[in-house]
Amino acid sequence: MTDPRVSKEDYYLGIAREVARRSTCYRRSIGALIVRDDQIISTGYAGAPRKTRDSVEHGFCLRDRLQIPHGQRYELCRSVHAEQNAIINAARAGVSLLRGDMYIFGSIPGGDPVNAYPCFICKKMIINAGLVRVICSAADGGSTTLLVDDWARAWREGDILDDTHQYG
Repeated sequence: MTDPRVSKEDYYLGIAREVARRSTCYRRSIGALIVRDDQIISTGYAGAPRKTRDSVEHGFCLRDRLQIPHGQRYELCRSVHAEQNAIINAARAGVSLLRGDMYIFGSIPGGDPVNAYPCFICKKMIINAGLVRVICSAADGGSTTLLVDDWARAWREGDILDDTHQYG
């Protein structure tokens, strides 16, 4: 008999999809979930820092208004990335992320899934947080699993700036 339940990977990505529904970014709805020992320990979505106005409240995306391409000039974005918020939320709660996995779901707001690979800045944070794997939604509806040690190894052997998986 075949197990009728959804796989753990799809289960956690489905929860990350729900978390993404809280995103306040006009460009992408991104949700992140951190799991350790088969227990959800933190979530985060793309949104402005606490107690500040987000793009929805402003009524526009500053980067769109300035015609900045995807994947560039993140310092001009009002949002904190979902991955960053998940890491920050765990720290606020005093929860260790060591040996955990991160699940990231991304979509065009109200639309189709996207390849939700972490940006360069988030990758550095994920490495330093001690996470093991990052499971990302894919534009084709599937997912991609990335090993954090592979990033660190590639950056030790090559140049940290030779990054191939970015938003946009």
